[in-house]
Amino acid sequence: MKEALRKIHDNKVFEWSVVTVIIVSALLVGAKTYHLPYPWLERFLGVADLVVTVFFVLEISIRFTASNDKKNFFKDGWNVFDALIVAVSLIPVENSDMALIGRLVRVFRVLRMVSIVPELRILINSLLKAMPQLSYVMLLMFIIFYIYGAVGSFFFDQINPDLWGDIATSMLTLFRVMTFEDWTDVMYETMAVYPLSWVFYLSFIFFTAFAFLNMIIGIVVNVLEKENAAFEKQAQEEAGPSQLDVIEKELSEIKKLLKERV
Repeated sequence: MKEALRKIHDNKVFEWSVVTVIIVSALLVGAKTYHLPYPWLERFLGVADLVVTVFFVLEISIRFTASNDKKNFFKDGWNVFDALIVAVSLIPVENSDMALIGRLVRVFRVLRMVSIVPELRILINSLLKAMPQLSYVMLLMFIIFYIYGAVGSFFFDQINPDLWGDIATSMLTLFRVMTFEDWTDVMYETMAVYPLSWVFYLSFIFFTAFAFLNMIIGIVVNVLEKENAAFEKQAQEEAGPSQLDVIEKELSEIKKLLKERV
């Protein structure tokens, strides 16, 4: 039975079936946000949601049964996440005070796509592993925001208090400038009073949008490359030696024997 379940688990059809059901689950959640004109549609969505939940229970049961190391199965964070989402989905909360929580949990079932698709797991793991390095860049970016926000509040408060009234509002305005959301309107407004204020904006954009954001992208890409290399190495180890590796090993053994005879 375990071997049969492992074959089902390793089958690509099963994997894509899980992905399809996750997408259907997301569509069901989206459909429930609309006002349904017919009662039978609500009943249909309820039955479909029940079928999806049962499928998820079977799927995680197959994964657990087919696992070679059941003791460490729940040491994997993704397995814990999947099991938690499925377990909470089984709680009947539709007609209770917990209905909102139940609906939110069903929304998060879409995140199970990450645990099923290896490429998505690599992206999330890369982002998490890059956080320690990103935190220093974000701290430096916050310092730049704080300095420029204070300067902007001191100089431009009288021009437009809605944008530069205090340092918090100034930092929000600077975020708008960094994302290029009508930032020229903000700049031209202050240039009418301070003609050289364009230096303030251009230097801020250079530090944030060009320098720091590119540093963030570079860190994430670097970690992503390492994660891809580790994933490929693990896949090769699980697949075992290739035919070429076996031939090279046999040739090296033959050369060794010939040298010994000589």
